[in-house]
Amino acid sequence: MALTLRTLCGLTTPEIARAFLVPEATMAQRIVRVKRKIRRAGIPHRLPPDHLLPDRIAGVLGVVYLLFNEGYAAAAGAELVRHDLCAEAIRLARPLAGLMPDDPEVLGLTALLLLQHSRRAARLDDAGDPVPLQDQDRARWHRDEIAEGLALLDAALRRRAPGPYQVQAAIAACHARAARAADTDWPQIAALYGRLAQLTPSPVVRLNRAVAVAMADGPAAGPALVDEVGDELAGYRMVPATRADLLRRQGRREEAAEEYRKALALTESDAERRFLTRRLAEVEG
Repeated sequence: MALTLRTLCGLTTPEIARAFLVPEATMAQRIVRVKRKIRRAGIPHRLPPDHLLPDRIAGVLGVVYLLFNEGYAAAAGAELVRHDLCAEAIRLARPLAGLMPDDPEVLGLTALLLLQHSRRAARLDDAGDPVPLQDQDRARWHRDEIAEGLALLDAALRRRAPGPYQVQAAIAACHARAARAADTDWPQIAALYGRLAQLTPSPVVRLNRAVAVAMADGPAAGPALVDEVGDELAGYRMVPATRADLLRRQGRREEAAEEYRKALALTESDAERRFLTRRLAEVEG
């Protein structure tokens, strides 16, 4: 997956390292090793025969997913959203869904990308800074892409073989179906994140579940869940940023300010830095 992202998708080694939450040097070594293995073993670059395709689809879906993620929220640079990468990921996902209409995870991934990308016009303000989901103008969401994504998700769920991409698409669908932020079914989203954590025992998933639980049960329910993954995600900017937001919502301003400073020290995205700086000024003020 890393080599494909580098050679075919054009992502840089630092971008790929951030996607896998590993140091840049570690990722560079991995890519060198796999290139050396291909060269020494004489592995040909060719289309695999049909009987090998099922074994490879998980890697293909992973590449498309990570390509979209880098476009959806670029971890560094001047632009927070890279529409070209998001559009390219969807361009790759749609024909996969057409070629493999009976694979629920292929349908689920395509639905997820469409539902997430449908919000692009409302995700940034005029300065290019992020607009939190609850503050977005939902009239600017692309309803045609929402309808397409929901239809694909329904087709996937009818197969009764749930997987991680379908669960993530179901979470995105909860947001898409809410006419107002206040209508969002946060208990359902928290339950879906609990299921996702079973399917994909990732600390990032558990961090997102902490946010959903805090939205469903109140901000005081979140910090302990964030602390559970803090050590596993040391150096990941979203841990202090999430903790800061939960503390801010509880009125614990000094503690929130400290976490915002930690998040700022770890953030390489210009737009995210401006957003966090404004939040820091709010709690300090």
